[in-house]
Amino acid sequence: MNFLRGVMGGQSAGPQHTEAETIQKLCDRVASSTLLDDRRNAVRALKSLSKKYRLEVGIQAMEHLIHVLQTDRSDSEIIGYSLDTLYNIISNDEEEEVEENATRQSEDLGSQFTEIFIKQPENVTLLLSLLEEFDFHVRWPGVKLLTSLLKQLGPQVQQIILVSPMGVSRLMDLLADSREVIRNDGVLLLQALTRSNGAIQKIVAFENAFERLLDIITEEGNSDGGIVVEDCLILLQNLLKNNNSNQNFFKEGSYIQRMKPWFEVGDENSGWSAQKVTNLHLMLQLVRVLVSPTNPPGATSSCQKAMFQCGLLQQLCTILMATGIPADILTETINTVSEVIRGCQVNQDYFASVNAPSNPPRPAIVVLLMSMVNERQPFVLRCAVLYCFQCFLYKNQKGQGEIVATLLPSTIDATGNSVSAGQLLCGGLFSTDSLSNWCAAVALAHALQENATQKEQLLRVQLATSIGNPPVSLLQQCTNILSQGSKIQTRVGLLMLLCTWLSNCPIAVTHFLHNSANVPFLTGQIAENLGEEEQLVQGLCALLLGISIYFNDNSLENYVKEKLKQLIEKRIGKENFIEKLGFISKHELYSRASQKPQPNFPSPEYMIFDHEFTKLVKELEGVITKAIYKSSEEDKKEEEVKKTLEQHDNIVTHYKNMIREQDLQLEDLKQQVSTLKCQNEQLQTAVTQQVSQIQQHKDQYNLLKIQLGKDNHHQGSYNDGAQMNGIQPEEISRLREEIEELKSNQELLQSQLAEKDSLIENLKSRTSGMNEQSSATASARDSEQVAELKQEVAALKAQLNSKSVEITRLQTEKHDLLQKTEAFSKSVPVQGESENVIAAKTTDVEGRLSALQQETKELKNEIKALSEERTAIKEQLDSSNSTIAILQNEKDKLESEIIDSKKEQDDLLVLLADQDQKILSLKSKLKDLGHPVEEEDELESGDQEDEDEENEEVKDQDST
Repeated sequence: MNFLRGVMGGQSAGPQHTEAETIQKLCDRVASSTLLDDRRNAVRALKSLSKKYRLEVGIQAMEHLIHVLQTDRSDSEIIGYSLDTLYNIISNDEEEEVEENATRQSEDLGSQFTEIFIKQPENVTLLLSLLEEFDFHVRWPGVKLLTSLLKQLGPQVQQIILVSPMGVSRLMDLLADSREVIRNDGVLLLQALTRSNGAIQKIVAFENAFERLLDIITEEGNSDGGIVVEDCLILLQNLLKNNNSNQNFFKEGSYIQRMKPWFEVGDENSGWSAQKVTNLHLMLQLVRVLVSPTNPPGATSSCQKAMFQCGLLQQLCTILMATGIPADILTETINTVSEVIRGCQVNQDYFASVNAPSNPPRPAIVVLLMSMVNERQPFVLRCAVLYCFQCFLYKNQKGQGEIVATLLPSTIDATGNSVSAGQLLCGGLFSTDSLSNWCAAVALAHALQENATQKEQLLRVQLATSIGNPPVSLLQQCTNILSQGSKIQTRVGLLMLLCTWLSNCPIAVTHFLHNSANVPFLTGQIAENLGEEEQLVQGLCALLLGISIYFNDNSLENYVKEKLKQLIEKRIGKENFIEKLGFISKHELYSRASQKPQPNFPSPEYMIFDHEFTKLVKELEGVITKAIYKSSEEDKKEEEVKKTLEQHDNIVTHYKNMIREQDLQLEDLKQQVSTLKCQNEQLQTAVTQQVSQIQQHKDQYNLLKIQLGKDNHHQGSYNDGAQMNGIQPEEISRLREEIEELKSNQELLQSQLAEKDSLIENLKSRTSGMNEQSSATASARDSEQVAELKQEVAALKAQLNSKSVEITRLQTEKHDLLQKTEAFSKSVPVQGESENVIAAKTTDVEGRLSALQQETKELKNEIKALSEERTAIKEQLDSSNSTIAILQNEKDKLESEIIDSKKEQDDLLVLLADQDQKILSLKSKLKDLGHPVEEEDELESGDQEDEDEENEEVKDQDST
């Protein structure tokens, strides 16, 4: 605090000596007094002196006041006085009527005292803990003090709060305070807290700040609300601006939909208050924050789609076409609509369909363009309309085609009843107002941006300049106006249009070069030594000539690339040409236009460059410089390289398409697999459930059987043990008769139940016996016989095959011998001895052959017999199967009878239960009549005794 004492000592108009002594005495009382009332009165006195003697109180009392905050938490009054005193010391809100030098010093006091206070971070943490107190006299001055600290040294205080446990959460509770003054000051506190601190912005957003702030805005009346709505909107802007995480959270939380009611202003002509204009202006700015071109493209696109789906864009267009809207609100609405539709095809298509409420209805685009080319409209409004038109055409080839189509001869309205967008642009392009020329040229350039098709279509546009003269093309008319020496703004606009038109369009370059006056005009403009104002025009002419060289397809013999380069070298010089080309990017307004897409100029004189054109200059400046210095051989090589790259790009594109298709197929297969897995899991679950249900039914059935057995075992007859006591004897006798009847019915039901049980057991035994008998007879006997027959048939087949082979061999051998015998008899006279040998061999072979044939016949007969036996066995097997089927049918019938018996058992059980219930009701009636009734177990044990007593009573009555 030495430097503060120095400031105090240097003051020329300081306090009187008595006041300084008073402050010192009060500080001593705060520090040393043991009574709370004395300390409270001393702090109250310091509060009253803190505004007038801010420096002295701050120097002497700050440490004591902080100590009070630490030690006297139980007394809210002294805490409130201390917080108010610290606020008066630190805040610069109160203006002091002192000299100018002292005023400057007092402005620094706030930051100096703030630095002393936050030098100990525990002081800020202490202040945060005090905000948890609900007492108004503690919470409100605490909020004001913390707000003042943030205003003085925001970043340092933000860092302390950020590292403090639950620091931000405690401050968020202020928005839920039922006392409006604390809630409203809490909004101001959060404004200062969230300024330029992304981490705190995220914490505040995830502490449900959006929901609370939107609720406050709705409660206060949306745009018709007061300054509280303004404060909430400023806080929302702090949370969302340049914070992608919070923007995504705002969109995902469906808070965009809650913004639509803000813009339901209607056609009220009763006047707009200044506060309403401010509120609506901030609301429009908040929409623009969510769809700003500087945001990531994905986030902007999703917000744009959400605004269309919830009807927010439609509501903004309603304001756009409404009457009685203030000019600044209308301008901001146009800018907002521009960014909501920029680059979003769905929103652009909707905007193209919007009509103004006129008679006849006109498209909103036409109405806006009429304002843009009207020189009587405000400058900011004309800039907003140009921005809206640019955003409508941004990445919108369909919209570009519609605008260019209004200029073509086949689509122009011959009656002249309606004005098209193309006619308005041509009218503005050739107007006497230079600002209209520039706006129309830039708007038309955006209709050609990155669209080679529309650049070629625009070459078809013909203009009628005067009566009797032939029409000229739009391209030629633009160059004619350039050569006439119009205003710089007009020439800059036309040159930007021509550069955009000719870039990446060799056909347009050919049309431009076909006019023999264009190249000499450009070279003449570049070669002249003009003033600084004309240097920009020279640079643009150099750019246009460079584009004519770089995108030249050498279709015109007189203006091929090489000849144009030679012309530049002779008349201008390559170095001079490059220097003039650099004038564009070195211009002071070039960098300003390249920062943001919105044409935001302080006055018409600054409207020189377009944002999209600056990107084109940056793209072409380097390649044109290289093209000027390249030789013809290098140009040829470059063209070959370009062709090779194009072929390579086509191949890559082809493979990319193939990969994309394969990815789609793979995704389909994955989905099918996942679907089948889900179905499999569902089926498995169903099977498991069915198995469990079957098991439950089995358990229930077994339990019922056990219970039925117990009931049969313990069921006994109930005897009437009541004794006549002279009270209602007729009713008691009637009840006895009913009990006897119920007992007999119960015995009958039990006997029927026993018969059913025995029937079920017989059916089960018969079913099991029949199953065992049929399965045993059918399986054992038949399987053995079939197996034996199969083995025998296989053996006989093998023997038959071997014999057949041997027979065939002998027949062939016999045939060969016969042939040899005949040949030998013909060629040589046969002697008796040889003939005998041959005859013997022949006889031998024939004997063997006959024996084999006989054996073959026997085998065939044996096979036939086996086949007949096999057929008989098959018939026997079929009969066995039929017997099994008959037995199975009988088994099914028996099972159905068992099921019926089970149902009858269930019915008997129900009847038994009803009978027991009736017996219980009769017992209760007997008890009500005063007749003693014994329990079931006692009745069973005492049946015999009851009978003996009845016999004795009968004997006594007989004796009397």
